[in-house]
Amino acid sequence: MISIIICSANPQDLLLVKENIAQTIGVAYEIIAFDNSQASKGICELYNQGAREAKFDLLCFMHEDIEMKTADWGKQVIGTFASNPTLGLLGVAGGGYKSVVPSSWYNADLEVNGAFYCNLIQGFKYSGREAFWDYRNPKNEKVSYVASIDGCWMVTHKNIALEKPFDQNLLQHFHAYDIDFSLSVGRDYDVAVTYEVLLSHFSEGDFSEKWEEEILKVHQKWSHILPVNVDGLDEQTLLRYERRAFKRFFEKQLEKGRSYGYLMKICWNARHSRIFKNLKWYKMFVDLRRVATLRRKAHN
Repeated sequence: MISIIICSANPQDLLLVKENIAQTIGVAYEIIAFDNSQASKGICELYNQGAREAKFDLLCFMHEDIEMKTADWGKQVIGTFASNPTLGLLGVAGGGYKSVVPSSWYNADLEVNGAFYCNLIQGFKYSGREAFWDYRNPKNEKVSYVASIDGCWMVTHKNIALEKPFDQNLLQHFHAYDIDFSLSVGRDYDVAVTYEVLLSHFSEGDFSEKWEEEILKVHQKWSHILPVNVDGLDEQTLLRYERRAFKRFFEKQLEKGRSYGYLMKICWNARHSRIFKNLKWYKMFVDLRRVATLRRKAHN
């Protein structure tokens, strides 16, 4: 039995996904849908309200621009949680390493990185690219444990959602809630990607300035536990590549008009990370100064 919680911005999309769920879920369910077409509340606040109202033990937080492809996917989800008693959060896409450098759940700028785990049909509402089946199962597993997951479709237990609610005070819009929730749940439970449920997600991520602001809030909040290294990468090696990724991050941020002082605060915040302990974080200040100096010379 599953409670499905949706923050809706489009009545037609909501109607279609309701019909699709009815045809595919295969178990008893309820849908708790909030009309948020005016964006009057943030997604974290509405997800928390839905968790409180839900009557079933398993909660599925999902976007409305989704079409479930797997028949009886509800039975599959219930079975996955029953077979994995330490599982706290399940998704269809995630990364095995959550970096110190600000990023989504997967940081493409890291030259040495955790694996990309994924099973969904990805659409492109904004760019117009052709949809494709994005299947990445590097360990040939039914379930792969990860550091964080994508928020298009997430399942957890009700007691976990109540114990570790979405941070509606920190995140009052529609971004970064999935990473924040993953990191929160991952402190005490396993976070995983399933390959036994397939869905189509009709839109890609919107990496706007607001998204970036929310991501930076999450990184500041969780700097003391980052990186989350579920894939067990060598952290001495990662230190070098995190620094390189930070340099690219600084370059991009300065190009966007971020101030030197603002980026210094991000360096200072990263000192909480275990891989930047013993003044290793100071090297990032040196990197930032070099990047800023080169940029200033290039524009003179």
